[in-house]
Amino acid sequence: MSLAQLQITSFRNIDSAQLQLSGGLNLIYGLNGSGKTSLLEAIYFLGMGRSFRSHLSQRVIKSDSDQLTLFAQLNLDKGQAKLGLRRHRNGDIEVRLDGNKLQRLSTLAETLPIQVITPESFALLFEGPKARRQFIDWGAFHTDPQFYLAWSNVRRILKQRNQLLKRESSYQEIEYWDRDLIRYTEQVTEIRNQYVHSLNELLTGIIEKFLPQVEVKVSFTRGWDSKTTYSEQLQSQYARDIASGHTGSGAHKADLRLRVGSMPVQDALSRGQLKLLVCALRIAQGKLLKQQINKHSVYLVDDLPSELDAGHRQLLLKQLADTGAQLFVTAIDPAAIVDSLHCPPDRMFHVEQGNVTVIEQPLRE
Repeated sequence: MSLAQLQITSFRNIDSAQLQLSGGLNLIYGLNGSGKTSLLEAIYFLGMGRSFRSHLSQRVIKSDSDQLTLFAQLNLDKGQAKLGLRRHRNGDIEVRLDGNKLQRLSTLAETLPIQVITPESFALLFEGPKARRQFIDWGAFHTDPQFYLAWSNVRRILKQRNQLLKRESSYQEIEYWDRDLIRYTEQVTEIRNQYVHSLNELLTGIIEKFLPQVEVKVSFTRGWDSKTTYSEQLQSQYARDIASGHTGSGAHKADLRLRVGSMPVQDALSRGQLKLLVCALRIAQGKLLKQQINKHSVYLVDDLPSELDAGHRQLLLKQLADTGAQLFVTAIDPAAIVDSLHCPPDRMFHVEQGNVTVIEQPLRE
């Protein structure tokens, strides 16, 4: 899967851009604030219906416009497809695939699997469990068709259960909802656990290449006491849940733990090492997707050279290229990328004040 063409209208500081893309490495360079990250963000928006930089989607619409438009020609295993998205400033969104209006944004993610490696990606390691659950759920969503419905049901029932807890309902009333909550929670947990187990088999080898002197242990925690069934957990925590007004354990509290010895990785590794670890996680996830359902991810890598020396830049680019996936990599100085490659980028773009120009002959000494 790859993007063959991309059209952007009124997105951030990009007024209009029409790009012919390579299925390999697309290098995008320009000064800070030029719009190179906005180009990556536009691709992400087309694949997810939202931004990776802001929760307020209205902010990505160019200030002098009432709407943004994104369009791509996709190369899929089954042939070509056309994907278009229009977002209005009032919040309305319209998405079409081959002219057919999509009812669910999740169809976007199914069509265009995207992996993002940006400075914000450190949230995976530094912030709370939510970012790590989302990481697990990206893979579970793409590789198990039952996951989306099961996880949607967990969230729906939890919302109803929490409303009952706030009203201090009896456990007999809450128990009615717990039956389905237990069933769907166990299904979600099993899918997540199997996914992390499969991921670990690939991840170990990649981490060894990136961090050969460090042993990183990755484990899945399900969100409640490992020695207790979820049914027993819900019963025993009823009084605490009533007091707090929400369900204190379950699939919504699951986490991915990454440790070096007994220490969390964020306390044991340098920033450069943490960046390599995040990259290893994303690369392993993309490789597993290809292995399990024969579909490539699209990689968006923002400011790749930062915090990495030349040797690690070369290693990272090789690992990314070895995935066989389409790559979009940004840098301030193109030489920082070009000099780390064995051959020139497949396509090169220069961005300046929101204007995107293709470079016919990639720069190389």
